[in-house]
Amino acid sequence: MTATTLASTATTLPDPRFTAGRGYLAACTLGIPAAPTVAAVARDLERWRDGRASAAEYTGVVERARGHAATLLGTSADRVAVGSQVSVFTGLVAASAPAGAEVLCVDGDFSSVVAPFLARGDLRVRHVPLAHLADEVRPGTWLVAFSLVQSATGEVADAASVIAAARSAGALTLVDTTQATGWLPTTDLGADLVVCHAYKWLSAPRGAAFMSVGDRALDEIPPLTAGWYSGEDPWASCYGPELHLAAGARRFDVSPAWHAWVGAEAALELAASLDPAAVLAHDLGLANGFRARLGLAASDSAIVTWPDPDGDDLAALTAAGLVASGRAGRARVAFHVWNDEEDVERAASAVRTARG
Repeated sequence: MTATTLASTATTLPDPRFTAGRGYLAACTLGIPAAPTVAAVARDLERWRDGRASAAEYTGVVERARGHAATLLGTSADRVAVGSQVSVFTGLVAASAPAGAEVLCVDGDFSSVVAPFLARGDLRVRHVPLAHLADEVRPGTWLVAFSLVQSATGEVADAASVIAAARSAGALTLVDTTQATGWLPTTDLGADLVVCHAYKWLSAPRGAAFMSVGDRALDEIPPLTAGWYSGEDPWASCYGPELHLAAGARRFDVSPAWHAWVGAEAALELAASLDPAAVLAHDLGLANGFRARLGLAASDSAIVTWPDPDGDDLAALTAAGLVASGRAGRARVAFHVWNDEEDVERAASAVRTARG
């Protein structure tokens, strides 16, 4: 399927290319692949099985996927690094911090955004409520690291205020958009570093992550994970003794898991072709429709969570044939391009019935 064909059907929601979308309310846990992604992975496995897979051709796959990732983050391909996990990118930043530097994080944020800084052992890591993040930035802060959308609660950060406060204080910013890119536009964040794993809302196979790198970060963060894929031409960077580094963000590349990136190329192409305003309106409309049915206040998040300490509501959703999740003592559902009003009503009815 070509990009033109994808774009021509981009505003048809729910998207029929996600054939298993009925009742799947767990994009915030694990995305489901669209038909083009399944076809791409199947073709790749056949070529690998038959001995027709080509390492050089995989490079083309990764570069096309890098371009789609750049579109989703509102930057150019030379400012995007590819890897396998968010924590690897975060760990690279943590390793670059001066001893004793202050890193400001959100209380209860996802571990991949926090743990690498704690593991250093010689950094001052402060955890504050998301609502107070911008106010807590101070002149001594070296880095502000936060998820744009909180995994456990679905809360959306006021990224503009946080990034403005950090810039005023001279601090770097690292934003994880794994729970955002795909439903929430992430093209104008202005952060120094934006990290994202594509296996949730972008519906790529697990093992495909990417990071955009701004000017300051490019100058100040050393490429400590440099390897054969960190040169301008990976196939000319395979051997020492010289250090081969790309001029741009490719210097931070981690050798890609090829089969995952075959699926990621198709998934990111589809995501980049969609009308972001239409996706946002669709996802939020369903999420707020569900909230209204349960008497919850409207929100700006496609992730809906509510207290469920005993797991009764999650059990009711599961018993009704719906796929949902639970995090930090809360039930959690998410609505995306494969869902519609029938999913909303089924989920709400299951919870209402369980509550009597």
